[in-house]
Formats: sequence, structure tokens, C-alpha cells
Amino acid sequence: MRIDKYLWCVRYHKTRNQASIACKKGQVKVNDIVVKPSRDVFIGDIITLRKNQINYRIKVNDIPANRLGAKLVDIYRTDLTPKSEFEAQDLLKYSKEYYRKKGTGRPTKKDRRSIKNYIDEEE
Repeated sequence: MRIDKYLWCVRYHKTRNQASIACKKGQVKVNDIVVKPSRDVFIGDIITLRKNQINYRIKVNDIPANRLGAKLVDIYRTDLTPKSEFEAQDLLKYSKEYYRKKGTGRPTKKDRRSIKNYIDEEE
């Protein structure tokens, strides 16, 4: 089975086109080699996939015939992603809040409009 179809079948991408684009961008590796979307996947391969700033590692257990329900995905793959990848994602979420809290810093477009309306009402 093609790598783009496999990633679509085990629900890492919503469409095959998205999976194919990820392969073309170099975000998908099979056994630490960047692959094209047409590369075949075999049982025992280790897939490294970068998605949403997380490096997922997947071991192929079996090849599905077609797209699966979410409950059946674990039969066909083993998730080897370290927990530190998910913890780093949480840290990124908190770091964004640190840089600019709501209502501080440069005014937004909405803020500027409300300031302008306030000034115009006083005059």
C-alpha cells in the first residue's frame, strides 16, 4: 500500500491529498528516509511523521484494506511517539500566553475603532 494511502487509512490525515502533500514537503520518513507519496509500506516499517509540531513515530503492524474507524486503528499500527513530544506541545501553548496577554500591548483593529468612536463622541 502507498504511504499516502496508509496515512489516510489510519487517520493521520483527513484526505489522501493532505497526506500526499505532507510527503512531498518531506514531513514523512520511512525507516529514517524521506519518501515520496508513492513509496510502498510494509509490515514492520517505522514511519516518522511531522504534524502540528509533533514528530509521531508509528510502527506498521498490518496493512488495512481501506479507511478504518477510529477504534480499529490500533490493530494496524503501534504508536511509538515519546510522551516528551506531547509535553513540548503543551509548553508551546503556555509560551504563547506569556508573550501577549489579552488586552495588553499594541491595540487591535477593534480596539482602535472603539478608541476612535470614544474620542469622536467627546467632541
